[in-house]
Amino acid sequence: MIRRIAHSIILSWGWRRHAAAFCAGAVSVLALAPFDLWPVLFLTFPVLVWLVDGAAAGKLGGVPAAALTGWFFGFGYFFAGLYWIGNAFLVDAKIFGWLLPFAVTILPAGLAIFTAFGAGLARLLWRRGPLRILALAVGLTIAEWLRGHVLTGFPWNAYGYALTGPLILAQGAALLGLWGLTFLAVAIFSSPATLADEEPDTRRPWIPLTLGAIMLAGLAGYGVMRLRQSPTSYVDGVRLRIMQPNLQQDQKFNYAARRDVMARYLALSDRATGPQSTGMRDVTHLIWPESAFPFLLTREPEAMAQIAELLPPGTVLMTGAARAADDVNANTRPLRAYNSIYTIDHDGTILSIYDKVHLVPFGEYLPFQSALEKLGLMQLTKLPGGFLSGDRRRSYEVPRAPRFLPLICYEIIFPGDVTPAGERPGWMLNVTNDAWFGLSAGPYQHFHQARVRAIEEGLPLVRSANTGISAVTDPLGRIIKMLPLGVEGVLDSPLPRQIAPPFIARVGDGLIALMVAASILVLLLRRRAA
Repeated sequence: MIRRIAHSIILSWGWRRHAAAFCAGAVSVLALAPFDLWPVLFLTFPVLVWLVDGAAAGKLGGVPAAALTGWFFGFGYFFAGLYWIGNAFLVDAKIFGWLLPFAVTILPAGLAIFTAFGAGLARLLWRRGPLRILALAVGLTIAEWLRGHVLTGFPWNAYGYALTGPLILAQGAALLGLWGLTFLAVAIFSSPATLADEEPDTRRPWIPLTLGAIMLAGLAGYGVMRLRQSPTSYVDGVRLRIMQPNLQQDQKFNYAARRDVMARYLALSDRATGPQSTGMRDVTHLIWPESAFPFLLTREPEAMAQIAELLPPGTVLMTGAARAADDVNANTRPLRAYNSIYTIDHDGTILSIYDKVHLVPFGEYLPFQSALEKLGLMQLTKLPGGFLSGDRRRSYEVPRAPRFLPLICYEIIFPGDVTPAGERPGWMLNVTNDAWFGLSAGPYQHFHQARVRAIEEGLPLVRSANTGISAVTDPLGRIIKMLPLGVEGVLDSPLPRQIAPPFIARVGDGLIALMVAASILVLLLRRRAA
């Protein structure tokens, strides 16, 4: 049965071949949050292997045909996995609505170029039999790494996340990181393809699948051991309160609604969270989400006074806010601003400011900004000239708690590029505004990737999201407290302690580079010996 299916896929051509690749890629998204149906990849990745097998009849060793197959697979994967980006273009549909069809197709089409490169590279290293599984793992891992770094990078929904749905498997991120898990994921989930092989391609077609099962069992065993040996502990004297206002975008950026917005924030922040609650009196750190205000905070004395009145002595507010550049005044046009995090003391003193370093293309700035603005285009935030970028990522002191590492929005999705070199903070603070994407899969994917960073770095994660998901996790990704998507509320939580830097945090991408290099060497030596 499996051989019959494999042969029909291998021999497919034309639109049937492209449709099979697209559908396999699209179905693969079920392996990711919020579904976490990762075993589905045991069905979809073998399809990709068989399609690359069938590319052998093409020109130049089948490399162009394999690359085209990879493009359709990637297009299906990113089209289904990133559909929710289209919601952002409906926030102000009169201005941006016409761009929606282009956004939900052009971005996946562009990202699929990396998958095409990976499949083409795999075909270049291809060998009949089990070693072709290794070739595909090499090709797609290199492609995914490039996708995470080229043109500022966008490693969203890397294949390795399929091995991080169950918490016990996710502990593998502390050992191998996202790129190492990507290599394993492709190899493990592609392994059933050899079950359709016939002699002389392979004499024991079940061996790759058996090895894949052993790898999965090894990851699970490591995860169980790590979770048992590292119980959650907490920092003494720290009580966090995260405020999730669940504001819609049209209100969040409406200056006329500023007083209503502040009143909502103040009332929510002082809300009792249990029968023993004393309001704000026991809170040490109040946290508000990204771009919390429809105004420049430091230019609204009334708002700063309200914050000072809200905060009891010894309490600080950590909040996202737009910040005007230091060299502009109130009449400067266009206004140049940063997307920032303020730490504000109980008397209204600003203790620290972090300016976002890794901005979102087309959201916070336009590539070739001035040229595209002359054509009438603008980024979704509609700030003329776009946001300015901060100079570097750094950790900050904060009263009554360990040093913290501020990360705004998708800055937290970049593996290996979160913690500044030479600085080891005590916890990560991630503020975000996922209201752009509605009640879709996007916020779930974002939160999940943030949890994986906590595991990789061995640092607690404190996350404040406008519409959710707000949460506190420990350094192993265990959720301590959480507010679900699309609700208004506050959560009170202790602050988990950090743990020693995990293996991947100490060695970085060097480990996966060695894995890939060794695999390429094996493939080249076997090709030469053939």
